[in-house]
Amino acid sequence: MNELGSNPASQISGKKSVQDYIDEIPMWPDGTKLTKLPLTGMQWRIWGLAVAGKFFEGLVAIGLIGIALPLIIHEFALSSFQASVVTSIVLFGILIGATALGGMADIFGRKVMFIAEMALFTFFLLALTFAQNFYTLVACLFGIGVALGCDYPTAHMVISEAVPSRGRGGLVLGAFAFQAIGAISGAALGFGVLSVYPALDAWRWMFAAAILPAIAVVSGRFFVCDSAHWLVSRGRLKEAEAETHKLLKREPQYPKVVELVDPHAAQHGGRDEPQRHIAVLFDKSHIRATLLACVPWFLQDLSTYGIGIFTPVILAATIGTATAVKDTPGLIHKVQLSAEGTMMLDILLVVGIVAAILLVERAGRIKLQIAGFIGCAVGLGLAALSMLGGGHNMPLLFLGFMLFNFMTNMGPNAQTYLLAGEVFPTAIRGYGAGFAASVAKIGAVATAFGFPILLKAIGTPTLLVFLIISSLLGAAATWAFRVETRGALKDVSSRVQPQV
Repeated sequence: MNELGSNPASQISGKKSVQDYIDEIPMWPDGTKLTKLPLTGMQWRIWGLAVAGKFFEGLVAIGLIGIALPLIIHEFALSSFQASVVTSIVLFGILIGATALGGMADIFGRKVMFIAEMALFTFFLLALTFAQNFYTLVACLFGIGVALGCDYPTAHMVISEAVPSRGRGGLVLGAFAFQAIGAISGAALGFGVLSVYPALDAWRWMFAAAILPAIAVVSGRFFVCDSAHWLVSRGRLKEAEAETHKLLKREPQYPKVVELVDPHAAQHGGRDEPQRHIAVLFDKSHIRATLLACVPWFLQDLSTYGIGIFTPVILAATIGTATAVKDTPGLIHKVQLSAEGTMMLDILLVVGIVAAILLVERAGRIKLQIAGFIGCAVGLGLAALSMLGGGHNMPLLFLGFMLFNFMTNMGPNAQTYLLAGEVFPTAIRGYGAGFAASVAKIGAVATAFGFPILLKAIGTPTLLVFLIISSLLGAAATWAFRVETRGALKDVSSRVQPQV
């Protein structure tokens, strides 16, 4: 069998960047290149363990919260204000964790925070199952949110900094797809637990089911390599070379030797040390990237989290099962009905993300985000029309929600996440992506907290009109601040310039 040799043309061509090594297609000794660049075992391991974070976010923050909320309200006899706190506290935790901990990945490294966030998530998930009052319940949900917030920038970075430029968008979005799969799994898990154990405290078993998988993920994350991109940004070239070699370990080995160029070496022989703090996001070199990452994501989260969390509530009200619950069996039946409807609609989230994966490298991030925002507005418009005149046109309602779920995951829900992790340079990528996620979650928290109040005050159709407006504004903001991030990460920063 032929082996990958040390071809002088391919391996003794001078020092290269980390991305150049990752993007290099292995070459046979006779000079024949492989037809494609397969991922190494380490690259697949990193991707798989990053997938878990997005899955747990969908499972807990979207799927289980919506199903478990009515049970929690009745078990703890919560007021409407307390119920709003329970609904929004995970998102508020994500808001805090994305910036407070996400930026730590720029200081302590991607791997350290990759492990720490999942350990924190597991601890609070376990504590949640034993919560005995409103205050411990809120504290545990907040802790879970903080951990998931850290995962927003960190999971994206460990993937995008470890995989080839070509196909990076599909791999990141492939991981992001598990947020939708997690949401569906949460609804299915809630329905299954209630079928076996129809009791008010069934919500504890729903969350407990994720503990052992979370422990397995924490363990697995100890066995990945750190980001060589980050190590280079810190001037630790020897470590970066070792981690690059570990990342690209294959049989037969290629490249045999890794020699990295220092991109920060100044012409006068010194080093230009990049600044690492949040204020840098607002200087003239990065403000366009910050606006692109933050504004559309904020507007997108207004509608996506509101619809995602409260789809069971809206369906229950529309179907006519939202009458006063007089006993526990009636409540359980109501929750099961809404869970079934939610699962049906959430399938379109998966279909949407598959479309995003297939189209992102062809159409580009910006075009898909704009088209998705417009499609979301159309879907919400159909849902609003279904409720005109006080009637409930169920086919039109489901069509509207299905179109919304498809378009949001093909467009803004996927692309805002992807853009935020690509548009900033390596030295501040954690801060930038984390800050963008935090700004986005301000919209999510506001929606989650205010949705129950607004539903009662102005009604579902009027509320949907406001969300239509936010979607159209998202399309406009994407166009105004547009920066296409396809290609090598090291080349993106040069594109963040005002466009004429």
